Amino acid sequence: MIRTVAACALALGLAVSTSAAADWTPPGPIKMMIAFAAGGGADTQGRMIAEELEARHGWKIIPEQVTGKGGSVLAQAMVDQPNDGTVIGLLVTESIGYNMVVADDPGYTVDDFTYLTTTAGFQMGVVAKSDKGWNTFADVVAAAKGGEAIRFGVMSPKLADLAYLLGEAHGVEFNIISVRGGKAVMNGINAGDMDIGWGAGIQNKAVAAGDMVNLASGLSTKLNISPDAPTLAELGVDFNADGYFLFVGPAGMPADAASAISSAIADIAQDGESKAGGFIGKAFGGAVVLQGEPLVQFMVDGVADSEALMAATE
Repeated sequence: MIRTVAACALALGLAVSTSAAADWTPPGPIKMMIAFAAGGGADTQGRMIAEELEARHGWKIIPEQVTGKGGSVLAQAMVDQPNDGTVIGLLVTESIGYNMVVADDPGYTVDDFTYLTTTAGFQMGVVAKSDKGWNTFADVVAAAKGGEAIRFGVMSPKLADLAYLLGEAHGVEFNIISVRGGKAVMNGINAGDMDIGWGAGIQNKAVAAGDMVNLASGLSTKLNISPDAPTLAELGVDFNADGYFLFVGPAGMPADAASAISSAIADIAQDGESKAGGFIGKAFGGAVVLQGEPLVQFMVDGVADSEALMAATE
């Protein structure tokens, strides 16, 4: 199901419309910097969108991996790029939120970007293999209190802190294992190296097949595929892992370029008949398009929320 949170005027003051892309021509090839390792779901999303942009608008898109530190390497590199529409980046909102806040000197601030559009959210859940016999998060807590060491796989500092707070809320201490990417968490769970872990939608196929179970939603809302799984708030944690895949450009991008690129990407993400839109539906539960002032406000609020989360785990 395609789910659109918001599609509104860009912060620059121009209305987003499907005609915007037709009214702007990039001054050269567009470099699409991708903050995710090649071959994963996020990288696949970006490359499919690049292909569709070329097919629909004739723009030359050059995908380029710029990975590391949860998107912070890309964000730092973006600051010094041309802002004429020839460089855009795909990362996650957390890259310019928690990952920025925890760094001693990230090399960028929330004001260093033109926020273009989100494409999808995360179906973030606490996942376990079904053969563990755990049907609820309470089962995990009972196992931990019974003396079992629970290994909790995470793929970012923010998720590590949320895992810690989950344990603290229930009087248990998890063995938190940090790895790179959601695929590594799933591999760890399947290999028996982890007992539970965060999945950002990559687990959906296994959950649908009955091989895995979502024990909790890491979001402020219920998971699409597991509506009975409790949210973090219901489990006593005042924070959540709400976030989105996000396209940005350098600060000061011209209004016509920002409007054209934003609308073109959003159109593709919301088109379930397109290859990219279909993939977003299957991998991430459908398109979530947030633009303009609501997106800017989400990013600003994310910094404050990240500071509060850091304080809660000190």
